[in-house]
Amino acid sequence: MNTRTSILIKMDKKVKIAAQKAAKEVGIPLSTILGAYLRQFAREQRVEFGPERMSKKMERELASIERDLKTGKNISPGFSSAKDAIAWLRSQ
Repeated sequence: MNTRTSILIKMDKKVKIAAQKAAKEVGIPLSTILGAYLRQFAREQRVEFGPERMSKKMERELASIERDLKTGKNISPGFSSAKDAIAWLRSQ
């Protein structure tokens, strides 16, 4: 007895193409990946929108911040008053 069935879903074409490419790169058919997600959803009855990959722009921004932290750039000293903090900000 065949217990398999078909499912038709509509999605953004770019998402479909990207998912097909990713599935091919890891060597798993997209239908297998979708089936696994659906089985997990049916079992756990919850949806998890896991961590997204950072964009290249975000990676560059974080690398810049890490460099600044290592070199001490853009790091404010401690202040004993708001007046001192404002004076320091104006001097930058």
